[in-house]
Amino acid sequence: MSTMPNYTRLPVTFVKGEGAWLWDTQGKRYLDALSGIAVCGLGHAHPTVTTAICEQAGELLHTSNLYNIPNQQELAETLVQITKMERAFFCNSGAEANEAALKIARLYGHQQGYDKPTVIVTEGSFHGRTLATLTATGNPKVQQGFEPLVEGFVRVPYNDIEAIAKLSDNSKIVAVLVEPVIGEGGISIPADDYLVELRNLCDQNNWLLMLDEIQTGMGRTGKWFAFQHTNILPDVITLAKGLGNGVPIGSCLTRGKIADILQPGTHGSTFGGNPLACKAALAVINTIQQDNLLSRVQELSKRFKQGFENNLTDIGGVKEIRIKGLMIGIELEQACSQLVVKALEHNLLINVTAERVIRLLPPLILTNEQADEIISTVSNLVKEELG
Repeated sequence: MSTMPNYTRLPVTFVKGEGAWLWDTQGKRYLDALSGIAVCGLGHAHPTVTTAICEQAGELLHTSNLYNIPNQQELAETLVQITKMERAFFCNSGAEANEAALKIARLYGHQQGYDKPTVIVTEGSFHGRTLATLTATGNPKVQQGFEPLVEGFVRVPYNDIEAIAKLSDNSKIVAVLVEPVIGEGGISIPADDYLVELRNLCDQNNWLLMLDEIQTGMGRTGKWFAFQHTNILPDVITLAKGLGNGVPIGSCLTRGKIADILQPGTHGSTFGGNPLACKAALAVINTIQQDNLLSRVQELSKRFKQGFENNLTDIGGVKEIRIKGLMIGIELEQACSQLVVKALEHNLLINVTAERVIRLLPPLILTNEQADEIISTVSNLVKEELG
């Protein structure tokens, strides 16, 4: 193969998709319980998104941000309305969205007179693969070999308000960047008041509260965004993944004192917010609204919770079952990466992250029958694995 060997690929090649199903080159059908890692929330080849992409491709793909882009403006206004934020910057990925957030934090810090603005990040987090977002990520393994890392970060345990409160005397801190639910790090769900307490600390210390909603956003937890399970508003939100249902697009949303901090020359993107990507994102949002998928996610979440608890609660070797919307983590007491291949042999796509956590991120359009099939197959695999 001519591609760089930086991925360990599974022995399957997909050529067609429809809804929650994928077909390989041999015509074999698989149930997708991963959604392209929380990207294809509406499933594969969704007709509304497909129509939007085809129509836009026949009209205009790209002009650059030197000019006004109607689809971009409409998408910005729609996201601002959904989130109650004020401004939107568009890019092409989650890592780029987080880069924008980190640049905003530094600009804000310098405006406050700090010569070395510092951002609080957490253990177990994942924010991207660029040098800055790699440094922000709380996984030493993905950082190895890329030193020197970017300075300006201080790390604390996730879901530990006291650890952050102890940093209140650090005059260099300007922002806190966290995931409302840790995804890549193993579906870690914080205490219900975690974000509320973070908001209070940020207000007390004049810090920005920046939420990485790249995996949790676009309906994944049963709300448009995970922070909406509380009454708080962050200062910055980053999103990507499910926003375009497979078309690359990311966004960084701001409000309040840093709403307009990015002025001409401070940041930009050649492809960000192009007509095609924004048209796809608008189709995604309209579909989630029209098909009442936020309520559907909540229904499916209850079904998964009950199903897995009924099947696995009393099984020795199952440490914890963690579910928030359609973010599902089943932590075992032993490493279980081999279950990915075993699931593939049973025509099911799953993921294992943090070595011991089965991670499921099924599409929002899943049927009850498909949910039950995922529950049954995964439960049987776990039971076989734990003997």
